[in-house]
Amino acid sequence: MDTDRWGVVTAKASHVTADSLRHAMDFCRDNAVEFLIARCSTGDLRAAQAMEREGFQIMDTLVYFTRDIARGAPRDVGSISIRELSAGEESAVRQLAGESFSRYIGHYHADSRLDRRQCDETYMDWAHRCCLSKDFADAVLVAAMDGRVIGFLTLRLNSAEEAEGGLLAVAPEAQGRGIGRSLMVGGIQWCKARGTARMVISTQITNIVVQKMWTRLGFEPSKAFYTFHKWF
Repeated sequence: MDTDRWGVVTAKASHVTADSLRHAMDFCRDNAVEFLIARCSTGDLRAAQAMEREGFQIMDTLVYFTRDIARGAPRDVGSISIRELSAGEESAVRQLAGESFSRYIGHYHADSRLDRRQCDETYMDWAHRCCLSKDFADAVLVAAMDGRVIGFLTLRLNSAEEAEGGLLAVAPEAQGRGIGRSLMVGGIQWCKARGTARMVISTQITNIVVQKMWTRLGFEPSKAFYTFHKWF
């Protein structure tokens, strides 16, 4: 998807280490990759410094939070009911993603070489694909008011033990009313119904508001990654 969007051959590398970086660089050169998105653990400074020496630029810091599902689901104190996506709401979720993430500073938006409008579209396409394909999400929970989707949370089963929250969005005009909390409670309940042991979710380290909400729901920080971009 990124290759098509940016018009250059794009690759991604996760869990890069100082030792594996040379292999990643060789792969990119052998396959005419022009744009590499690479992540390393924040605890692996050797990897981060090795990428800096190779001309990589840091774009964001991604923080993961984990919750033990055995603790039970918290009570939802919100006034909006949460349900799974209904047929025909896929376009509404896509549009809402565009509205919600237009001011979001993720690693795409942080790169001055990438068009801002196209950066917004990455989240729109991701949200839309979550509605259409199990390859992207196993479920999409929505909050609706007066027949309009005003919030959503995508969920994916990583294994029988772990579920992951992907995109969490609330319409700008509906923020500050506890809808994000209600969606997260719905996500915890969804995980519990499927017998998973834990739920994980991630965000940018600068996104303090949702991190406060997650900790109040029993999530705890568990790991973090730096995201680097390299243009060849």
